[in-house]
Amino acid sequence: MRSLVVAPWTFAAARRLLVREAPAVVVATGGYACVPVLAAARLRHLPIVLQEANAMPGLATRWFARVARQVHLGFPEAADRLRTGHGTVVTTFGNPVAPPPSLDAGAARRQLGLPTDAPVVFAFGGSQGSHALNRTIAAALDMDLLSGVALCWGTGAREFERFRTYDRPPAVLVRPFWDPIAAVYRASDVVVARAGAMTTSEVCAYGLPAILIPLPGAAADHQTRNAEALMAAGAARHIPETDLTPTALAGSVRRILRDPDLASRMSQAALKRAAPGASRRIAEAILELAG
Repeated sequence: MRSLVVAPWTFAAARRLLVREAPAVVVATGGYACVPVLAAARLRHLPIVLQEANAMPGLATRWFARVARQVHLGFPEAADRLRTGHGTVVTTFGNPVAPPPSLDAGAARRQLGLPTDAPVVFAFGGSQGSHALNRTIAAALDMDLLSGVALCWGTGAREFERFRTYDRPPAVLVRPFWDPIAAVYRASDVVVARAGAMTTSEVCAYGLPAILIPLPGAAADHQTRNAEALMAAGAARHIPETDLTPTALAGSVRRILRDPDLASRMSQAALKRAAPGASRRIAEAILELAG
């Protein structure tokens, strides 16, 4: 296996942790922070399980896939970018997200105070928000490019004060973030968002057509890979941030909303990627390995 350069104190702390806890299995999600623990687990001959959420596997996943007992993928496309060992079991159970509630769109809209006679767009840039997306949405509203559309907009906490003046119920609802988020997803017809693994998995769980604007500079450009995978599957449209303009965004939204057949095809493609039982299936596989 490729040699790993790990800060001695970090590696030592990981070894002490494993000695103290004596786990039956070590489970990691691929972030760089898990490398010292995985390296220590390898030296102690502990079974390793990796859960890779993105279409582009993270560095730790790529390093340890050859010695892992199980690799659980959120995107099937990730398999082509991994070199696994002869005894590695690779599954594509999807990413573990909360299953959608049994709430219909009409009830969700009434709960949120949204109009029931207009299509609903849910736009957000994750918990931290996206300045590029926020300023584009604001400009689209200023230019009246989203007329006739109800908008649920999550600005992120850092930018809420800057954009809260756009809050005009019931047509435009602006929040720092939407928590709980389930009702907003259920009320929506189209989602505009970044392309993180959990966001895209939630969008697929709800069967929503998506317009994805990947975060530039994300590690290994994994958000672009996620967006490309869902676009190839027919579930999403991909707008690179360099091409993001009010006209491009509003045009993509309206193309979906004005074409029921396209919206239906995208919705069905998203549902094919849904993984409502991922949490249980991954947990069962790990428990079976643990004995």
